[in-house]
Amino acid sequence: MQDIGFEIGGLFLSAFISSTIAPGGSEAVLAYMVAAGHYQVGLLVIVATIGNTLGAMTTWGLGVLAAKKFPVATLLSEKKQKALDVVRKKGIWTLFFTWLPVVGDALCFAGGWLKLPFFQACLIILLGKLGRYAVIAWMFG
Repeated sequence: MQDIGFEIGGLFLSAFISSTIAPGGSEAVLAYMVAAGHYQVGLLVIVATIGNTLGAMTTWGLGVLAAKKFPVATLLSEKKQKALDVVRKKGIWTLFFTWLPVVGDALCFAGGWLKLPFFQACLIILLGKLGRYAVIAWMFG
């Protein structure tokens, strides 16, 4: 039973790290665990979603802190500047797409930089991440 808790914890950690500045492969971890058939798929999807959402909100928080310390948006990298422009133009629902590779982290950061409402941002990010993990679980289940 301890191995299961350790493995579920590993999925959570992988999902969290995958949604911060560091690259990760939580999708592969989830797919492997679903395909192994040793775990309740719903639990795996929930754990991955929560871990990835918390990681995204960490990046969102870094955006809030960066905006306070460096209020001039021109100091941002080109990728973050583009994400900032997209979120500014399209609005909070762009955060639904934070699950996308490459641009997702920048969208989270931009949401924080723009000080979008925390709870709305968190819910929209969670919905996007849940959808992505549900599709992965379905594909490998």
